[in-house]
Amino acid sequence: MIPKKVNSILARNTENAPKSIGPYSQTVAFSHYNNLSAQLPIDPKSGKLVAGGIKEQAEQCFKNIKAIVESIDHLMSDVVRITVFVKNIKDSIVVEEVYKTYFSAYVPTLTIVAVAALPMDALVEIEALVSNGEGTIPNAPQAGNLIKLINNTGNAPTCVLSSQTVSFSHYNNLSAQLPIDPKTGRLVIGGVKDQTIQCLKNIKSILESIDVPFDDIVKINIFLKDLSDIEAVNEVYTTFFPDSAIARAIAYFPARTVIAVSGLPMDALVQIEAVVSHGDGTPPQAVEDRHGIVIKANNTKNAPNCSLSSQTVAFSHYNHISAQLPLDPKTGEIIVGGIKEQTEQCLKNVNAILESINHTIDDVVKVNLFLKNIADIAAVDEVYTSFFPGGIPARRTIGVSALIKNALIQIDVVVSNAEGTPPQIVHLI
Repeated sequence: MIPKKVNSILARNTENAPKSIGPYSQTVAFSHYNNLSAQLPIDPKSGKLVAGGIKEQAEQCFKNIKAIVESIDHLMSDVVRITVFVKNIKDSIVVEEVYKTYFSAYVPTLTIVAVAALPMDALVEIEALVSNGEGTIPNAPQAGNLIKLINNTGNAPTCVLSSQTVSFSHYNNLSAQLPIDPKTGRLVIGGVKDQTIQCLKNIKSILESIDVPFDDIVKINIFLKDLSDIEAVNEVYTTFFPDSAIARAIAYFPARTVIAVSGLPMDALVQIEAVVSHGDGTPPQAVEDRHGIVIKANNTKNAPNCSLSSQTVAFSHYNHISAQLPLDPKTGEIIVGGIKEQTEQCLKNVNAILESINHTIDDVVKVNLFLKNIADIAAVDEVYTSFFPGGIPARRTIGVSALIKNALIQIDVVVSNAEGTPPQIVHLI
């Protein structure tokens, strides 16, 4: 019998970049993407933050990303998305100057936010998502010559530093959208509702420009300056989702994460980022191999439910899980206890969702931690290692000013999906 060729998780580390400061890998590849851990401005030789201010720290973050990318035989031009977290939003101007030296011609999609705290009291932390044309079927390169498709439309805000959307294989990765009127290049007049409408209009315009329906969004990340604005945001959100008759019939909502930030570019109140399915794939994949793939959303009673999001949305070779709070699924309330108990509950909820779709915690390729108190990271890692003893997933850790229900921690994950989504029986691309 010929063994079935399936994608496998590939975790890698290099001595040319800093050793992870926690139980996680520098990069985890699965199928056509490399998921890099967020990089701090750590000198790989000393293991300490580099001397200097925001410019020196940003340069070190990008040096570390480049070292990881090169260690897996890739180039910086293979980067699909860059996410920048700064302590002070005013520092983003300096970070952008450094960024331009690494992306002088091709520019990936870009998200910039200011957060309450970063590990090691760093001023900046930078994360990259990288294409992986060769795929991860052992000893069987899948499509090493896949190309990126970059698109910009005048119907949404344009920026010389970023592409509006970069497609690779079966995903479109959009730059986070600010509430900018594309005609004036300025923030729209009004409060958080008006700004939320504009963010979602901009996303919709970008998707229309590449002939992708709005309901093909699989994951939404909402960055909010004031977390108390979430109810107003939700009022607007439900006027955009579900968008089509088919989506309304099944009450489809993307997976979702809400993040409290301390600052946004242009002093905006809200910024929204979308990850979108791309059923057409990118050339030179054969048409018969890349059409008709479906989105599969799922919810289980064994984890907390939310009327505005699906617990998990699978498309092609990835599952995107909504951010999990330390809620008891039976009561919907925060569990009793401190940071360790809350971390355990978040991961139990993640595990319950994965088991409901016949996956395990070992299928996780990326973990995003949001902490009310960044100093809790050591306590979090005590619990975390019991779920991820091998330290395989890539990881991002940021400190936030607030969390829904006044939780101490929130966790979302990206999960491998080796079986792919229908109609393919064995989905190899």
